[in-house]
Amino acid sequence: MELVVFDLDGTLLNSESVISTYTRETLDMLTDRGVAYTVATGRTLHASRDVLDGHGFALPQAYKNGVVIWHPDHRRYSHRNILTTGELAAVVSACMTEGLAPFVFTLEGDTDLNVYHPPLKSAAEKHVVMEYSVRRGIAAHPLAEIPADAEISNISAIGDKALIKAVIGFVKEQPHLVAYSGVAVESKDLYWLDVHHSDASKGGAIQTLKQLVGAERVVCFGDSDNDASMFAAADESYAPENAKSTIKSLATAVIGHHDQDGIARFLRERFSLPG
Repeated sequence: MELVVFDLDGTLLNSESVISTYTRETLDMLTDRGVAYTVATGRTLHASRDVLDGHGFALPQAYKNGVVIWHPDHRRYSHRNILTTGELAAVVSACMTEGLAPFVFTLEGDTDLNVYHPPLKSAAEKHVVMEYSVRRGIAAHPLAEIPADAEISNISAIGDKALIKAVIGFVKEQPHLVAYSGVAVESKDLYWLDVHHSDASKGGAIQTLKQLVGAERVVCFGDSDNDASMFAAADESYAPENAKSTIKSLATAVIGHHDQDGIARFLRERFSLPG
């Protein structure tokens, strides 16, 4: 049995952050053929639900780069890689020193995800809170109200590239933290930042997913730095044409662009599905 694992943004999703009609039809064919597939993404579950619902994603899924595994059948998280209060304090301090508002995400119960933040200054920061609290149903609270026993999944921020890079430099010096960044969807002049525990990775996540579903081999797709560990752990790894050059160099092969249904077209050939 093979398990197909998709990254979302820049890979399975097009530049409008949706699954195209052609890709949706391909996923339906995979389901009919009995091919197992799931996701390993840097997104949260709440940020992924809208794009995945109705597309046959019934197997366990990896979120926040492997911080948690979500079980759709039981509606619960497992394999939580949580930040300590000391790590929280260090990253929050580094963000605020650079004038960035840290968004602290916590896991509460089996399904709830909350976000805590300081007073917001920029329009981009306010937009982030609106996206999470209004569109994705995540409860937002003042940072000062974060519970002492909170299970902290990750810390995010958005801002000027130089400020984000400064925080990344700090994170690199910490023994149990890892940071990822990239151009923000809100503006090409801004960068996003995401920090979580270094024990969490897509590579570790797909090994867990492989065991959970009883797969013998993993075939994965990804486009960015957080996919490198997944590429190393998989039996086959494919990068779309739009992927970063470093990821392309790690791939089994480079395939079509994500805006041209590159992953879906490859899958139809790989699994002999109707064209």
